[in-house]
Amino acid sequence: EKLMEPLSKTVKDVLAAGTDCLAAADIEQPRLICELLASRLLNCKRLELYLKYDNVLSDKLIDAMKRGVQRVGEGEPVQYVTGQAEFMGHVFKVDKRVLIPRPETETLVTEVLECKPLWQKGKPAIVDIGTGSGCIVISLALARPDALYVGLDISEGAVELATENAAALGAAAKVAFACNELSDAVEPGTISAIVSNPPYIPTAECEKLPVNIRNHEPRMALDGGPDGLTVLDAVIQDAAIALKPGGFLFL
Repeated sequence: EKLMEPLSKTVKDVLAAGTDCLAAADIEQPRLICELLASRLLNCKRLELYLKYDNVLSDKLIDAMKRGVQRVGEGEPVQYVTGQAEFMGHVFKVDKRVLIPRPETETLVTEVLECKPLWQKGKPAIVDIGTGSGCIVISLALARPDALYVGLDISEGAVELATENAAALGAAAKVAFACNELSDAVEPGTISAIVSNPPYIPTAECEKLPVNIRNHEPRMALDGGPDGLTVLDAVIQDAAIALKPGGFLFL
């Protein structure tokens, strides 16, 4: 195993050594990952790191950086190592209880925000099914506070984490979370919009996922059954009952 030994203890050299180490382990985007680790340790934005290139790191911080690089080198997602992920310009706490928010899912949030008819009818009631970290529903609540929001998940751990994220981002009073199925949580014909990023990977394909996803992210948030559509079908059927006439379903 190649140990990460920087030429000196400056931020610049530690980043270079970590990048070489991850590149040798065939980890994608090694420089970006090292910058995410270092910015977390130094409690600064990633783009501010270059201002600190000549700063000398303590042995304690270098050891912490080495541990982070080692964990990522062994296949753990960097977001779980740092305990956070950015989504829609907000920083969300993430851990093994939830799927890591993906940049592609920001498109889903944008679609909801740009749906003019949804926001023209007074105070819409919006439900996020399979809320996970809460990234979708909290981002919506922060962008459009004048609506009613509910985040549902069948994982108690996910609901706990989403509740923490809402509190940390100042949305605790705007979003209600529950460990529940849609049919048990809302009355028929009462919801303006349902948004969901459900598991959609066929069971057999889950074993072929990259190791950092397959061995670390919650299988329940990935496995969509034999054809990948089991959860999607259920969401659509439940939505047909829960939505008001003319309501919206975003998937």
